[in-house]
Formats: sequence, C-alpha cells, structure tokens
Amino acid sequence: MSPFPVNRTAIFIDGANLHATARALGFDIDYRRLLDEFKRSGNLVRAFYYTAIAEYREHVPLRPLIDRLNYDGYTVVTKATREIIDASGRRKIKGSMDVELAVDAMELAAYIDEMVLFSGDGVLRSLVEAVQRRGVRVTVVSTRRPPMIAEELRRRADAFIELMELRELLGRDQSARSPARLKPP
Repeated sequence: MSPFPVNRTAIFIDGANLHATARALGFDIDYRRLLDEFKRSGNLVRAFYYTAIAEYREHVPLRPLIDRLNYDGYTVVTKATREIIDASGRRKIKGSMDVELAVDAMELAAYIDEMVLFSGDGVLRSLVEAVQRRGVRVTVVSTRRPPMIAEELRRRADAFIELMELRELLGRDQSARSPARLKPP
C-alpha cells in the first residue's frame, strides 16, 4: 500500500532541499519511480520540480536532470542563480525558488485535495497554512534525523512522512550511481 494520498494530488518538490535531504540519508531519489508511485496511488493533477540553475556557466550540470524530468512528465520550474558579495566580501550564490513554488501552489489550490511538499524549508509554513485554509490537506516529506525540516513546518502539516521510510520505494543507492550521473546541487 502506498504512503501517498489518493485524492486529486499535486506534488511540489524543492529540488535543492530534497537532494540535500536524500544525500544526508545516503541515497538518491529516483524521480521516475516517485512520479510512477503517485500515478498508481491516485489522481495526480500535476508534479512540479523547482530548481535554480547557474546559467552563466558554460556547462550546466543540472541540464540532463531537467531534461529527464520534463520528459518524464514533471513541470520543471527554473530560474537563474544570482551571485552576490556579502558584507565580509565572500561570494555567495543565491537561488531560492520559494516564491515560485508558493505562487504555483496557490494557483492550483482550488483544483486539488492534497498537496505533497518535498521540502523542509520553514519559510513555506505560511504557504502550508494558506492552502489549508482553502481546504487542501498538506503532507510534508523530509527528515527529522538528521534535522532537515523546520519544526514549525512539520507541526503545521496535516501529515509528515519521514523520507527514510520511502528509501525502498523511491531511492537509488548512491554507490550504485555511475560516476557520470549528474544530480541536483
């Protein structure tokens, strides 16, 4: 039996956050299997994947993943990263996709019963509350060990799924990955 909802469902994946969480747990996500599992478990309305990319580079390491996700049926939302210099002179790369994710979730809220959010980012708590006020049930997927989820986000969700519990269902062992295989940052 699938741990995922069976109503009209939309998936929202914070790509960088999910990648970091899965990596901390020692596996990679098989995105095709993830999508197939949701298709089998119910009425999947849309699956979004959000990531910022460093377009100023000659080679964009995420391009093969983005192309594959598009091919598999995800709606991939990207934007270019920005390079900034902080007050101490350190170079930092910025590329938050929180606003894009929130806008898409609010636009889709009237057409779904369930939102599955693959992220642990606490700033998304306000989004979770807003879609819940529209009658949408929210499941958050992340991990508490190691702590990759903001407690306020976990507590606000209607349901929380520990990503490690999905390893057998959605995971691909990192050691099985070929060296040429690219993953999100």
